[in-house]
Amino acid sequence: MPDVTSEKLAVTVDEAAAMLGISRSHAWRLIWSGELSSKRLGRRVLVPVRALQRLLDPELQKAS
Repeated sequence: MPDVTSEKLAVTVDEAAAMLGISRSHAWRLIWSGELSSKRLGRRVLVPVRALQRLLDPELQKAS
């Protein structure tokens, strides 16, 4: 069986909002405006952890 790390690569919109300390509706507004990237997998919408890091760290935005 492959080794799976305990760190998530993506989180739900609710988890992303909690991580950022914002409301769920504000997180959705960031996604709809394109400020926060997300990926739809079936009916689920996931936010890559790297997208959260890029949102908060201007240096990471320049590198992308």
